[in-house]
Amino acid sequence: MSHLFLIVGLPGAGKTTTAAQLAASHQALRLTPDEWMIALYDGVQPDGKRDLLEGRLIMVALQALRIGTNVVLDFGLWGRDERSALRWLAATADASCTVVYLPVEPDVQRARVAHRQATAPHTTFPMSDADLVTWRAQFQAPDDAELDSTSPVPGPPPGWSGWPQWATDRWPSLTPAQSDP
Repeated sequence: MSHLFLIVGLPGAGKTTTAAQLAASHQALRLTPDEWMIALYDGVQPDGKRDLLEGRLIMVALQALRIGTNVVLDFGLWGRDERSALRWLAATADASCTVVYLPVEPDVQRARVAHRQATAPHTTFPMSDADLVTWRAQFQAPDDAELDSTSPVPGPPPGWSGWPQWATDRWPSLTPAQSDP
């Protein structure tokens, strides 16, 4: 059975380092949108392009899971619904799933982000202290049920008939055919 690792955390939490370690130790395909965004869009983040890119990477992840390849999604996944949809999609690909949460304190986060921008600016996007504060307020930390890989995936939010519909709205390039079992 293949396995999906969902890397969850804010910028500077150590997500990409952890994702690379998991990929090496579990012979997994690692998909990191920032690396693709930087390469494809010359270091800028055009509006709407990240969601499209993530949808395509999720399609690749599902194809890999279906052929027995482990996958690490290094997306950040700030929202509970995103994580639930991906857990549901993993199950439809007959894969198990683990949510890997990397909390980070604000002072450590600022120091790590500043260090990365000073030493490896080509690997990141500019982030101000105000951005970090705003993003922290938007972030939904996983609860114990999400972190328990045996817990059932909750149903979709009100107004959605299922996770495939929610997922294709969230990630427009994820077509229904790819998100359905």
